[in-house]
Amino acid sequence: MSAARIEDYALIGDLHTAAMVSAGGSIDWLCLPRFDSPACFAALLDTDAAGHWRIAPQDAGRSTRRRYRGDTLILETEWETADGLVRVTDFMPVRDRAADLVRIVEGVSGRIRMHSELILRFDYGHIVPWVTRTERGVRAVAGPDAVLISADVPMEGRGLSTVATFDLEAGDRVAFTLTWYPSHADEPEPADPEAALAATELFWTRWSDRSTAYGPHTDAIQRSLITLKALTYLPTGGIVAAPTTSLPEQPGGPRNWDYRFCWLRDATLALQSLLTAGYTDEAAAWRDWLLRAVAGDPADLRIMYGLDGRRRLPEETLDWLSGYEGSTPVRVGNAASEQLQLDVWGEVLDGLSLTRSTIGAGEDAWNVQRALVDHLADHWQEPDNGIWEMRGPRRHFTHSKVMAWVAVDRMIDGAQQFGLPGPVRRWERLRAEIRRDILANGFDQKRNTFVQSYGSKDLDASLLLIPRVGFLPPDDRRVIGTIEAIQRDLTEDGLVLRYKPQASDDGLPGGEGVFLMCSFWLVDALIGAGRRDEAEALFARLLGLRNDVGLLSEEWDPHAARQLGNMPQAYSHFALVRSAFHLLSGAATTTQDRIPIEKERPS
Repeated sequence: MSAARIEDYALIGDLHTAAMVSAGGSIDWLCLPRFDSPACFAALLDTDAAGHWRIAPQDAGRSTRRRYRGDTLILETEWETADGLVRVTDFMPVRDRAADLVRIVEGVSGRIRMHSELILRFDYGHIVPWVTRTERGVRAVAGPDAVLISADVPMEGRGLSTVATFDLEAGDRVAFTLTWYPSHADEPEPADPEAALAATELFWTRWSDRSTAYGPHTDAIQRSLITLKALTYLPTGGIVAAPTTSLPEQPGGPRNWDYRFCWLRDATLALQSLLTAGYTDEAAAWRDWLLRAVAGDPADLRIMYGLDGRRRLPEETLDWLSGYEGSTPVRVGNAASEQLQLDVWGEVLDGLSLTRSTIGAGEDAWNVQRALVDHLADHWQEPDNGIWEMRGPRRHFTHSKVMAWVAVDRMIDGAQQFGLPGPVRRWERLRAEIRRDILANGFDQKRNTFVQSYGSKDLDASLLLIPRVGFLPPDDRRVIGTIEAIQRDLTEDGLVLRYKPQASDDGLPGGEGVFLMCSFWLVDALIGAGRRDEAEALFARLLGLRNDVGLLSEEWDPHAARQLGNMPQAYSHFALVRSAFHLLSGAATTTQDRIPIEKERPS
C-alpha cells in the first residue's frame, strides 16, 4: 500500500525508460532497461513487497520544496531541517551505452545527517537479487538483470537492503550512481556524476530552446512538451501513454491498466502538439513509427503496439503485489490490444494526412492509407469496443462512426490536394453514407444532443470531438446542444467524465474520476462555440490541478481533490498543449485548417 499520493510523484527519464520520484525522496518505480521491462523498484504498487530507493535527511519526512531545473528533466528536491538545508538532484543521463540513474546529495547550509536505503526487487518485486561487493561498488544480479551501485560514501548490507548514513556540511557533494546492464555482460564503467549532470542539462536546455511556444501559458506548454519527450522511446520514436501500470482510476477498485505502450489514438494529438511547437524531428520519428506499426494486413490493425511495434501484448496479473492503496489486480500487458476499435482507422489516416501537409509522407504512406480505407469501407458498419476500450458488449459507438467518416474524408482530401491516385467518387459516396448514418442514428433530436451509441440515451465525452475533426462546424446547433448536455449531465464539479460507467455497462464494477483530457476537449469546444470566458476559466482550473512540478495523471477525483490513474499521462499533456495553443490563436480549429466542413440543408 503506497504511502504517497499519485500527485506526489515527479518524473525523470533517459528516453528509454523513466523513474517516479516521490516528494519523500523515494524512487518507487523504475523499469530497466526500458519502459515495458519488469520493474526493479515497484514500491508504487506495494511498499512492503517491492523495492525502492530513498535518500533523505535521517529524521525528515516530506521535502520542503522541489522543482525541475529550468526547462530540463533534472529534479531538485530540498529539505530544510533545524540543522540546515540539503538538496538532492535526481536525473537519468540521456542514454549512450548504459542505463544510469544518478542521485547527487549537496549540503547547502548547516550540517545534516543523511540516510540512503536501497531495496532492489526485480520482476515487479518478485525476485530478491544476489548482492556482492566489487571494486566499483555493490553488484546485484537476478536472472538476466544486473545492477551496479557506486557511491562516494560507504554502503553496507542490512537485512535485504543496502544502506548508507553520512553527514553533509555546506558545499559537500555526495553522488550515487545505479547502472543497469545484462547480467551476462562485463561490468560497465558507471557514469561520471558531475559530467553526466552537465551533459544532461545541456541536452534538455538545447531541446527546449527549439520550442516555438509563446504567450501566457508558455511554461505550462513547455513542461508538457518536456514530459512528452520523456515518454518517447528514442530507438523507435514511439511515445508511451504513461510510464506506469495499474495506478487506479478508483482507489481500491479493479480499473487498473498497463499504459506502457503506444496507442494509435495518440497519433494525431501527438503530431499536432509536436508540430505546433516546432518539433518536426520528433513528429517525423512518430510518423515513421506509426507507418512501421500499421504496415501489414489492414484487418490486423491493433489499437496499441509495443515500443518496437510488437502486436501481441498479453495481459496477466501480478498476484504477489497488493496494488496502489489496495487496488487490485495489478496488471501487466493489456488485453484491450485485441479489441476492435474502429476509430483508430480514422486516427491513423488523420495523422498521416496531417504529416503529408506539414513534414511530408511518401508513396508508401499513401499505399498504406489506401489499404486501410479499403478495409474500413467493408467494416465501418460493425459494432466495436469504442474509444474507451469497454470490456462489455460491442456497440455502434457514435464516435467510432465519426472517425470512420474522418478516415474517408482525409483520403478524399489527400487525393484532391496532392493529386494522389484513388477512387475519389466512391470515397465521396461512402463519406456521405457514413454521415447520413451518424445523423440518423447517433443524434437525439428530442434532446438536441449526440449520444454515446446508436439507440442509447447515454452521453460520452468523445462527442466533444465532433467539431474538432470537422464533422460539423463548432457553432452548429447540434454541437452546441451536445456541449450543453455534457455540461449538464456528464460533469462532476464542472469537470468532464468520459461516460457514466454504471449506465454504460462497460463490463467492470466501480467508478472512476473525471477524465482530464475530456475537460480539455470541453475547453476546445467552448472556444469554437464562442464562449471564450468559460473556456479560459476552465483551462485555468485545469492548470491548477497539475502537481507542484507541472505533471498531470489520467484522472482527477473532485471529491478527494487528488489525481488518479497512470502518471504522468501523455493524453492529458497532449490535450493541455492543444488547448493552450487554441486559446492563443483565439479559435478552436479543426484538426487541419484546410479541411472543408461539409454543408447541408437544415433538417
